[in-house]
Amino acid sequence: APNFDNDGMPQQPSIITAPDDDMMSAPVEGQQQIPPPPRARDPAHEAAKDRFLGRQSLSARSPAITQPGTSITNRREKIGTESALITVQGGRALRTWSYLSDAVERVKVELNTEGRPINADLELWQGPNNAPCRIRVYVEDGTARPFCTVIETPRGPNTVAIRNISEIEFPISARVSSRDVEDPRHVADYASGRIIQGGALRTYPFQSIVNSILVMLNTDGRPLNARIELMQGPNNNKQVVELFTEDGFDRPFYAILPTPGSGNTVRIVNTAPVEFPLYAFVEPIEIDDNPLSNMDVVVGGEGSWFGEMHK
Repeated sequence: APNFDNDGMPQQPSIITAPDDDMMSAPVEGQQQIPPPPRARDPAHEAAKDRFLGRQSLSARSPAITQPGTSITNRREKIGTESALITVQGGRALRTWSYLSDAVERVKVELNTEGRPINADLELWQGPNNAPCRIRVYVEDGTARPFCTVIETPRGPNTVAIRNISEIEFPISARVSSRDVEDPRHVADYASGRIIQGGALRTYPFQSIVNSILVMLNTDGRPLNARIELMQGPNNNKQVVELFTEDGFDRPFYAILPTPGSGNTVRIVNTAPVEFPLYAFVEPIEIDDNPLSNMDVVVGGEGSWFGEMHK
């Protein structure tokens, strides 16, 4: 029943509203404000968040990494740095290794097989439709002559792509690493390098006691186009490397070529025009101490060949 006031008029029903949050949170004069309890951290939720962001969990981070002034290594870059041998199937299969950090200045690429040939394309990608370095490699035997090269990666991010262009029956094993890669420009002696004009070639024969050689090609900033052939006998190519870099000074070519057996000769051809010379540095880096361990059969020498070799 409605209520009536003193004048006999019906009263309006009163509406009770809940106080605002601000009013509830506002401190009352003379009353101490109690802070809300801290929100508990869910370890499972934090671990899922870390996996989504691609970073290490708080419990797995090293104290040295979390010190002030140091940055946390990106999980994808850490996996790429500690890369193991990865199988790249034949039939134009493709594998890529991406490095997002500018601190990665160069990477080492290794290719080998279980005695089968190597026929692969190596490319360095820097941005869309930009490949400043391209290398095509052919090796007759990936076990006796594995391929090893260093690719300069300045001004990241960079991606190294390896494509196996052999048949599907010839897989290869590849490894790309950026850990402890020495700057090849500190290894080679530029004073002993020889100039090769555009369209010209030079040959470097080696004795049988040389187990491996170092090859480095560079320019004065012009493009680098070359073909490197490792021959054992007349026109018998054991390893062929065709390369292009857009800047031979900023991105020189550096590789180690195994030379088992005797009669090894390295031939370097400058496939660029005459206006684009290059500088070649070739020297042995591993020599066998025992001259008899890596020598083919010698017929009719009566022992005189040993003295001739050490003259």
